[in-house]
Amino acid sequence: MGQEIERKFLVSGDAWRSLGTGTLYRQGYIPTPDSRTVRVRLVGDQGYFTLKGPAVGIVRPEFEYPIPAADATEILETLCDPPLVEKMRYRIPQGGLVWEVDELLGANQGLVIAEVELPDAAYELQLPEWVSTEVTADPRYLNVNLAKCPFSEWTLPR
Repeated sequence: MGQEIERKFLVSGDAWRSLGTGTLYRQGYIPTPDSRTVRVRLVGDQGYFTLKGPAVGIVRPEFEYPIPAADATEILETLCDPPLVEKMRYRIPQGGLVWEVDELLGANQGLVIAEVELPDAAYELQLPEWVSTEVTADPRYLNVNLAKCPFSEWTLPR
């Protein structure tokens, strides 16, 4: 079974920018009645279809499959609820792991989040200097929720 073991953090400063190059991501979500997630993503000229189950702590089942870019584009434009989540993703190797820094665009502009997938839930993580507050447990920072309630619409403290 595929699984995702991930932690998320806010990013401070710009020191991370020189550590990787960005790739444009466009992703959308097909509504589900519960905590399952159906995502379609376009990364450059490659599409992906992803299914995620409910999380238990920082672990959740995840299944991702490549699909043709034309199919991903059609699904994003016709089946996913707007707005799409658009971001530049920077992959930064550090400490034996790969950090993914997402600089969000569009309705989520101004938000920069770092994610790291871990080999197991008990992994002792060393944080880079440009990582600040952990937001793993805050559902507002899930991409599926950023599609429903973009960062630009938040009225509570960010």
